[in-house]
Amino acid sequence: QVQLVESGGGLVQAGDSLRLSCVASGRTFSSYAMGWFRQAPGKEREFLATISRSDGGTYYADSVKGRFTISRDNAKNTVYLQMNSLEPEDAAVYYCAAGYLPGKIDYWGQGTQVTVSS
Repeated sequence: QVQLVESGGGLVQAGDSLRLSCVASGRTFSSYAMGWFRQAPGKEREFLATISRSDGGTYYADSVKGRFTISRDNAKNTVYLQMNSLEPEDAAVYYCAAGYLPGKIDYWGQGTQVTVSS
């Protein structure tokens, strides 16, 4: 069992940066690929970025490529999402997720709210 706890959300202005963190419980963090998603009111949950468990390979949605960076620190059981040049359209609840097999999500965090004012 893995528990994920996000933090770092808040209210920022357009153009600002924010770094989200997601801490995982358990000793198997390095066995999981990690990802970030978001969900805005009235919209479906949207994939943002993923990072592999081994070589740190990353993949991004076109909507955030070049602005957001995912990284992980296996020694701290933590995955990060650095968000730059935030726009009002980025406002949402942000979730981290863990998956053991490709394309399958096994665990979700509870989410952290990001609000961007114009």
